[in-house]
Amino acid sequence: MAEMLRFFGRRKGKPIRSGRAELMDKWLPKLTVKVPVKGKIKLEKQFKIIPESIELEIGFGGGEHLAEVARLQPKTGFVGAEPFQNGVASLLAHLNGSHETGSGELKLTKGRVDNIRIWPGDIRELFDKFPDGIFKRIYLLYPDPWPKKRHAERRFINNYNIPHLYRLLADDGELMLATDVAPYVDWALEKMAESSLFQQTKKTIHIPPKNWVPTRYEKKGIAAGRTPTYLIFKKKIKKMKKVLDGSKKNRL
Repeated sequence: MAEMLRFFGRRKGKPIRSGRAELMDKWLPKLTVKVPVKGKIKLEKQFKIIPESIELEIGFGGGEHLAEVARLQPKTGFVGAEPFQNGVASLLAHLNGSHETGSGELKLTKGRVDNIRIWPGDIRELFDKFPDGIFKRIYLLYPDPWPKKRHAERRFINNYNIPHLYRLLADDGELMLATDVAPYVDWALEKMAESSLFQQTKKTIHIPPKNWVPTRYEKKGIAAGRTPTYLIFKKKIKKMKKVLDGSKKNRL
């Protein structure tokens, strides 16, 4: 965390309305991942449950996917990272049931947050603080495609991030990428192949995985005629010695 990371994208949007601002003030400090000054983050001790496994969603957007999978898997711990403050506020609204109505008590629905912790910032800030193999599944759903050629290296699937994702994913875990941008699919497959760390295992890439929870971006894309692609990557098991060396040379 000591080295400065360049961040691209928005952290703030339109003003957060009062109800959600109260949720941010009251609940975000309680749900934020606690980062020790020294040593690794002990995630398994930060939930109110003893998680059977832990999953990570990078850039959870409006939070609808994270809130729902956490509800469906109450014995799994979930970490969601999102630097956009309006998205964090939206997740909290999903958790207390006020997302649709804009109202709701300032008390999160029982059972909805025992297994969720939030990082309201750039997940790369925590890469070096997480222990090896901590995540059973990592979701990267509809990431910013950065369509301009000169911005391509800003895409989250890049030479710096891939080795970190490899280290953080459990040996039997899955990295799940969903996008409706064809150039991003080509880019991800190319970068993953170049890394020699992952293999793509999903054959029917335009059919969602079993028990899939769509995001609002996915629904909007389908309504607009775009076709989602679902990629699942698994680790190629190999020795981890020096696997991060190359990534340090590609920091954004």
